[in-house]
Amino acid sequence: MAEQGETVLEARDLACLRGERVVFAGLSFTIPAGAALLLTGANGAGKSTLLRMLAGLLRPAEGAVVWSGTDIAADPPAHAARLRYLSHQDALKPALTVAENLAFFAGLWGGAVGSALEAVALGGLAELPARVLSSGQKRRLALARLALAPAPLWLLDEPTTGLDAASVERLGPLLEAHRAAGGIVVAATHIPLPLPDARELRL
Repeated sequence: MAEQGETVLEARDLACLRGERVVFAGLSFTIPAGAALLLTGANGAGKSTLLRMLAGLLRPAEGAVVWSGTDIAADPPAHAARLRYLSHQDALKPALTVAENLAFFAGLWGGAVGSALEAVALGGLAELPARVLSSGQKRRLALARLALAPAPLWLLDEPTTGLDAASVERLGPLLEAHRAAGGIVVAATHIPLPLPDARELRL
């Protein structure tokens, strides 16, 4: 990962259009290694859309997303490999066990399934089918993907949906360890997250 404080992720004059409506325009910011940015604003303000742009899943109407000086559109596979994108949907297979769901992603990225489950307090539920989990447990299983293997950029869309207070607090050390290693967090949220010194961008 990059050195702490080194600018890695940039948005340069981004614009988003929905039909004739301008969702946002002229949006620019830089995020250095080890930093966090919180995206806030009303529903429909473009928080999820911006995350998808930063992930390379949606092209901006204008502007560019830049990583270490290079437009991410120049090499989409390379950008995909450097990020973890957690959407508002948990993307689980109900018929698979908790461990099997996570093992799929471990096969893509590497990492130890057992330790990742322990990081979100799901180690004791590894053999249960995902369909029997509560909504909060399903969200924790989705978050366990972050603990599998290092990636410089985490893009999180409402990561605390369905979580109780204890689970939100448990997320703190995971986020802090990522930032301490030079990782970047960009999170869309309606509630405070355990991200000390995070900047806020209100859309």
